[in-house]
Amino acid sequence: MKDQVEALRQVGVPAAYVNSSITSEEFYDTMQLVRMGECRILYVAPERLMTESFLRLTKKVKISMVAVDEAHCVLQWGQDFRQSYLDIPVFIQQLSARPICTAFTATATQQVEDDIANILQLQQPEMIHTGFDRKNLFFGVCAPKNKMEALLQLMQENQGKSGIVYCSTRKTVEEVCASLCGKGYAASRYHAGLSDAERVQNQEDFLYDRKTIMVVTNAFGIGIDKSNVSFVIHYNMPMDLESYYQEAGRAGRDGEPAQCVLLHQGKDVQINRFLIYRSKETNVPDDEALRNSLLDKSYEQLRQMTFYATSTTCLRKRILGYFSESAPESCGNCFCCQTNYREKDITLEAKKIISCVYRGQKQGYHLSKSMTANVLIGSQRETIK
Repeated sequence: MKDQVEALRQVGVPAAYVNSSITSEEFYDTMQLVRMGECRILYVAPERLMTESFLRLTKKVKISMVAVDEAHCVLQWGQDFRQSYLDIPVFIQQLSARPICTAFTATATQQVEDDIANILQLQQPEMIHTGFDRKNLFFGVCAPKNKMEALLQLMQENQGKSGIVYCSTRKTVEEVCASLCGKGYAASRYHAGLSDAERVQNQEDFLYDRKTIMVVTNAFGIGIDKSNVSFVIHYNMPMDLESYYQEAGRAGRDGEPAQCVLLHQGKDVQINRFLIYRSKETNVPDDEALRNSLLDKSYEQLRQMTFYATSTTCLRKRILGYFSESAPESCGNCFCCQTNYREKDITLEAKKIISCVYRGQKQGYHLSKSMTANVLIGSQRETIK
């Protein structure tokens, strides 16, 4: 919000913002500006909408438009769900006259569009699509044995450039940031466990290029419009393609070539399944049918993300297809299009593996991958005998 308000003021648009980062004195001063008609655009965190002080303001000031940014946040089964976004239609209903209502998001499937319109109670909305394809972005997927080594290699390739490294947990953020700093990189961190003051300081260090690398959770990035981000690396696989494309899309906003690389390992899927289950257990504790429905949708989104991470066909086509946008079979600017793959029929080998596992289970053995492999190659180890 702060960045966008400053950008508006620089071009002569009187704007202000209200969120948890401002003091009570700043809040009072902002409310005075709004009452006096000296503020054309007011950015408000949805958590503030239904507070008594803000509702009092709306009784005295005519609101001509309500614009919902990052509108996908209203979806309980989507990425970045925030309960307070559901207060927006309630807030609009209690206004003396319904204003024009608009909603914006960078990544929405047809289902997401329909759900946003329904939840926000938009009336015969005009849908405008600007297209999803970002031709200057290179998409890559890597499945390294050692993620840190792969990350350091990417850092070396992008020496001196500005970039973001996304991690799935605060703990991983701390570990990755410490490792990069230990190797001499100007890295900082951002996650919800830090104090407001440190988050603001770290964000400004990144925006003004005092630090070139930000290691972050998905708490970072919404509203960030830093033009010279040359690479976005996902150290862990996100839960869905919407989240991935939102975060990857913070690269290359200056139109220059930029890299978007996903470091993928099989255990990322299991970690995401656990995080999804825990999230739904916490947010929907009393309605088992709803919880199961939301779990099914989230698991399907994760499945589509996994298909992307393990694809051998054009990555750009897979992303654009997910958002119902047509694309050529090959873009020439992704890892898969620049890699030669060969197809091999391994039906017989697959049958042997499945048969080995099945027969092992019949005999009461639960075979691991390595033990299955040892059985099939005829290992003479005592444990196999």
